[in-house]
Amino acid sequence: MNIRKWPLLLSRTSFPYAIPIVLLASVSGCAEYRPEPISAVAQAQTLDDRTLENPQLQTLLTAVGPQNRMRVDVWTLSKLTLAALYYHPDIELARSKLEIARASVITAEQIPNPTASADLMVSPVNISPAINFLIETFGRRGYRTAQAEALGDAARDDIMTAAWQVRGKVRTAMLDVWAAERRSGYLQQRSLLQDQLVQLLERRLEEGEASALEVTRERINRNQLSLALRDAERQDADARARLATAVGIPAQALEGEVLSFAAFDGEPSPFPANPSEMRRQALTTRTDVVALLAQYRAAESAVQLEFAKQYPNVTLGPGYTYEPGTGSYEFTVATAADLPLFNRNQGPIAEAEARRRGIAAELTSLQAQTIGAIDIALTNYRSATAAVETASALLAESNRRNDQVSRSLQAGETDRPTLVSAEIELAIAELSRFDAGVQQRQALGALEDALQRELFEPETKVLVPERDSSSPLESRP
Repeated sequence: MNIRKWPLLLSRTSFPYAIPIVLLASVSGCAEYRPEPISAVAQAQTLDDRTLENPQLQTLLTAVGPQNRMRVDVWTLSKLTLAALYYHPDIELARSKLEIARASVITAEQIPNPTASADLMVSPVNISPAINFLIETFGRRGYRTAQAEALGDAARDDIMTAAWQVRGKVRTAMLDVWAAERRSGYLQQRSLLQDQLVQLLERRLEEGEASALEVTRERINRNQLSLALRDAERQDADARARLATAVGIPAQALEGEVLSFAAFDGEPSPFPANPSEMRRQALTTRTDVVALLAQYRAAESAVQLEFAKQYPNVTLGPGYTYEPGTGSYEFTVATAADLPLFNRNQGPIAEAEARRRGIAAELTSLQAQTIGAIDIALTNYRSATAAVETASALLAESNRRNDQVSRSLQAGETDRPTLVSAEIELAIAELSRFDAGVQQRQALGALEDALQRELFEPETKVLVPERDSSSPLESRP
């Protein structure tokens, strides 16, 4: 092409200003900064104002499942789990990390912007502008993008890991509330019987038919029961506060709310006969395991990226030189590349490979910990189940003796204090049976956490959306 024909396409006066014009056009398309100030006082007030009557939360509850399973005025384990997934800051923190990971993918996919330069000479007057393009070689952008996408997958799995942790905290606290309330009921019943026994023995002491030592012993038992009852009430209040914290609401927000303990009241379902299959699934499908596998893929891409960096990128800089005196143009193409004379990127390669090995070690450690947690939970569950069976047998024996004493009293063969003592023995056996059941459910909860499988209220499945607009809990048909 004849260089003298170029001014017909672009005037001599405007051509030297081509680069400033391009820069101005690129700046005009930039995004605008929008400030989002935050106030600690306003944030604290927002947290303090949280309630379970939030209209958005109620709308979410209505959308989750049939009304006959999701009564608005009763809070079940699944409903409180849903509220926790709506409110708990750990879920929002995990979502924010996912947003960062998604933004990192955008960054990784970006093609480097060209740079502009200009050489100005005063005598003779020469203007030499140029635009430099960085050409990435050996698939660097692809490796960088694959790494960012894998980290995004890991962040997505971390949301589900946070959801399981939130569910575990809600379940544990709710189980503690149920245990404390039921234990208080058993202790109150026994306390009433103990009062009766003390009154009967005091009357017999006045009549000279009982010893002072016997009366003193039963009074001490009554006092210990009063202290145990106060301790159970304290445990109930503490468990309710921990339940509110697990949900992400202030403690006063639970006051007056009706809690349903249907998930704990019934006997636990028989455990599957093949726990080894459940263990195998947990070792491969737990969300934290899947997240580490995604991190390993990211580390693999990082190693490939560092190997690609052994080879230089190429900078291509087309430009021109304009001489105002003669009005002539000279087009030039400049190229540049790094010269790998002093290193071949050995250090970053070694670091990337070490990080990859570290993540592999983390995965092995996590799977080993999971196996240990499952085995411990299974052992505790079996031991607790055996304790429940033993306590049930002792309770049945206490019932049998109580019936015998009751018949003897009706036949005039025994006295009232003997019957009350038998009823106290029965109340102690009932409380022991209940405590064994609590330990069984606690072991089942630990197993649920280790397996990441719904063992309480299995008809619901925990699902957390990647954004707030979706439902955090899906009801299975």
